[in-house]
Amino acid sequence: MKYIILLLVGVLLGGGVAIFFLGAPRAKAAPGVAVSAPDPKGDPPGTVVVSLDQGFVDAVLATTFSGLGQPQFNLGKLDSESFGGFKQANFQAGCANTITLLPEGSGAKTGVQFRNGSISAPMAFTGSYNLLGNCMQFKGWAQTSIQLRFDQPKQTVYGTVSVEGVNLEGVSPVANNFVTVFVQTAINERVNPLVLVNERQLSLMIPIKASNGTVKANAREVKVEILDGSLKLHVSYDFSASKGEG
Repeated sequence: MKYIILLLVGVLLGGGVAIFFLGAPRAKAAPGVAVSAPDPKGDPPGTVVVSLDQGFVDAVLATTFSGLGQPQFNLGKLDSESFGGFKQANFQAGCANTITLLPEGSGAKTGVQFRNGSISAPMAFTGSYNLLGNCMQFKGWAQTSIQLRFDQPKQTVYGTVSVEGVNLEGVSPVANNFVTVFVQTAINERVNPLVLVNERQLSLMIPIKASNGTVKANAREVKVEILDGSLKLHVSYDFSASKGEG
């Protein structure tokens, strides 16, 4: 449960870093296979189910904002390649070039939502950015979704963050589309693929002192069950024994 909480909070804060942090337009595809739903006939032997409910995630995020303050990030500047060959002017004096992740704003609440078989993460924000010599003040929210993949040889669960839309207040729809492209580009370049659970966290090693040995467990497959208000990871293991490692 601990690493799932960390990954969900990390996705939010990592996504906050990525918004308007413009990078090269090259997506990084996550390795492995897409994590699918569990078999309706039931889990195979040797399966561990880890459950996380919506209320717990909300409490963690609320404490993050109240106890640590609103996360603020410096924004990278746009280079000539990422803006059709136009060169970015020097940063305008007084333009903060930052983005602040808000607990809520523009009619949206920052959080992770388990709903309709999918994981979504709306993010409310405000900030400013020097765009071609003009200081652009902005606020709004971004809607993102998260897809999971499992790489069995590497014993790693990855996540891919996809931006479904950016909603800015007082900005034309054309600018919305422009920003959406760059938000997704930034996430692809700076965030994707996310390492959500690595081999150290996923694999198990159980010492058996009486037998002077160790039982090891490697994840064979990972399934995900997303209910309204909760998420369950079904991890199925293959077991092996080694003498002299107790």
